Amino acid sequence: MSFDTKDIFVFIEQRNGTIAEGSRQLLAKSRELVKQIPSFDVVGVLLGHEVQNLAEKVFSAGADKVILVDSPRLERYNTQHYTAALTSVCNEFKPDTVLLAATVIGRDLAPRVAARLNTGLTADATQIDVDTASEHPGMLLVTRPAFGGNLFGTIVCPKTRPQMSTIRPHVFDELKEDYAGRRELVQHQVTFEEKDQVRFIRQIPKKEKSIDISKANVILSGGRGMKDAFDLVVKTAQSIGATPGSSRALVDAGIAPKPLQVGQTGTTVKPKVYIAVGISGAVQHTAGMDKSDLIIAVNSDPKAAIFNVAHVGLVADGHKVLPLIKEALLKVAEK
Repeated sequence: MSFDTKDIFVFIEQRNGTIAEGSRQLLAKSRELVKQIPSFDVVGVLLGHEVQNLAEKVFSAGADKVILVDSPRLERYNTQHYTAALTSVCNEFKPDTVLLAATVIGRDLAPRVAARLNTGLTADATQIDVDTASEHPGMLLVTRPAFGGNLFGTIVCPKTRPQMSTIRPHVFDELKEDYAGRRELVQHQVTFEEKDQVRFIRQIPKKEKSIDISKANVILSGGRGMKDAFDLVVKTAQSIGATPGSSRALVDAGIAPKPLQVGQTGTTVKPKVYIAVGISGAVQHTAGMDKSDLIIAVNSDPKAAIFNVAHVGLVADGHKVLPLIKEALLKVAEK
């Protein structure tokens, strides 16, 4: 089956004039993919109001072309109008693939657009590759967790276009240097429905900012083996300048708060150092942290799966090791 489609489109999520990390990461990943599809470009789809100044940042992040839809109706994210705008872009420019970050906005927008385009959607994916064995040059292999992260499935979309997927943030890196390729800006006009189905009244900012473990450089996580001493994990992390983390087991048990959960059903992280204490290493957890630069595992079970992804492993009781880690690092800091 042949398709009259071309290019990889990336929905550019932006809030208050700032492009989301997940969108920049998808632009960088798309640059890797088009190396295997030379006829394809990377296209950023930028929706908003008075956001043309962001186009240059989209180019630098990896786009060859930016399609801009500028309208007062798009000043704030609105399901009705963003769905109409992205659908219109796809109908007009016929992309082969559309990628969105699996954020609150991306997860709301993607299935609605896919339904209107009568195409498939692979949601919450963690890996994407080009199927070099396919007759169609742009066929993708999209991998996502299933059954609570215990299995992974690779999904293809052979019969419809565009291929669509939401990808979890922080599973790919951004470009290390600004992209210096072709810069083509295209403005696209969209006719919106006159009546708004939802009316914006006011925005109430959060009073308390929760911990964002996705931005942490060092994470110290506790698992089931530390269920009776998670406070020790938190205190040790704080004392050494690390961010505390948790496995799903402790969150489900009500011991650790949800924002600290690392894994496919929590937050995908990629710190410089990840220390896992009392964590067995289930696929659901390791798939959310296995791209960390340095993984240190402490577990009393020598056969624990966490040692399969760890760079440094210690078979020991986390209750005894954590005070020693704290003491050693504090001595280093004093020198």
